[in-house]
Amino acid sequence: MFKQVWVGAAALLIGSFAQVGLAQTAVSKQPWGTATDGKSVELYKLSDKDISVSITTYGAHVVTIDAPDRNGKMADIVLGYPNLQGYEQDSTTYFGAIVGRYGNRIAKGTFSLDGKTYHIPVNNNGNALHGGPRGFSSKVWTATQIPNGIELTLVSPDGDMGFPGTLTAHVRYTVEGKSLRINYTATTTKPTVLNLTNHSYFNLSGNGNGTILNEVLTIPADRYTPVNATQIPTGQLAPVQGTPFDFLKPTPIGARIHDKNEQLRIGGGYDHNFVLNGQGTGLHLAAKVYDPASGRTLTVTTTEPGVQFYSGNFLGGPAPLPDGVKYPQYAGFALETQHFPDSPNQPSFPSTRLNPGQTMHSETVFTFGVKQ
Repeated sequence: MFKQVWVGAAALLIGSFAQVGLAQTAVSKQPWGTATDGKSVELYKLSDKDISVSITTYGAHVVTIDAPDRNGKMADIVLGYPNLQGYEQDSTTYFGAIVGRYGNRIAKGTFSLDGKTYHIPVNNNGNALHGGPRGFSSKVWTATQIPNGIELTLVSPDGDMGFPGTLTAHVRYTVEGKSLRINYTATTTKPTVLNLTNHSYFNLSGNGNGTILNEVLTIPADRYTPVNATQIPTGQLAPVQGTPFDFLKPTPIGARIHDKNEQLRIGGGYDHNFVLNGQGTGLHLAAKVYDPASGRTLTVTTTEPGVQFYSGNFLGGPAPLPDGVKYPQYAGFALETQHFPDSPNQPSFPSTRLNPGQTMHSETVFTFGVKQ
């Protein structure tokens, strides 16, 4: 089972948002265009006294998170696009999306359950990434207002991207104080595999304000999962001690990112799953980040056994992203709380199997603060 909670924050309502409910956290919405499949898309804003979070029903993307620095100055601290078209046209970055059915990679897009083999369309170095080319990040979800936030629902039919079973997924985004909480549940009609996560890229100095190489990261993980040349785990749980993957003590992200290390070469930087020390104990620490320039901090707690730390290695290509957006390499980092990559093909990894009659639960919390 997975349990994932995000902590975020809220701020003042802006723009032409129509008030749709009254609660400790204000929830507002506005139309946000029509997707290419003809479905209407909405943008919701969750606002508290300190921070605000906007979320679109297209792909359940987190579009903005506004948080104060040490001087109280607000800035959007996640990467993204100003309109729906940017998200629809971008099939590579997954800015702020809920990715699934299977977040991260499945080797050669193939796995077996109960003697039957399933094939997911490959879309990354011969492997299936984030659920295949038409995963959850490119679907329009249905939104319902709940206390302090919204619940997004998606029904993925049997055979969707090759996965078995009709899967009904619910993702609850709530803002409570300085925390953005993401709670996932899901059920299935047939045995299937499932690995849901959020793929927000953070830059605690502010969206578009340089790179994240000076931001200081802590990950409480004694081990990580090395990968082969196509970024599929080898099955080994390797110690971080004595390697550039040791973030047990606070370390700037850029301190060792250019070290001569085969794993860094394969990923173009950090793009690896860390085996969290606290797994199996309910909500436990996944990461802490501190930005010396702004004073902003981020603390991530989760019920998941792992976290994929990605340092934005493949941003900054020669061509701008959709809508003319252009970020430099390392413009943002992702901390994707998760079960491990390629778990359906790795019997020693925590299982991602979900059976009929079971309910998957996962929770991750992102909490924002400042350090003087």
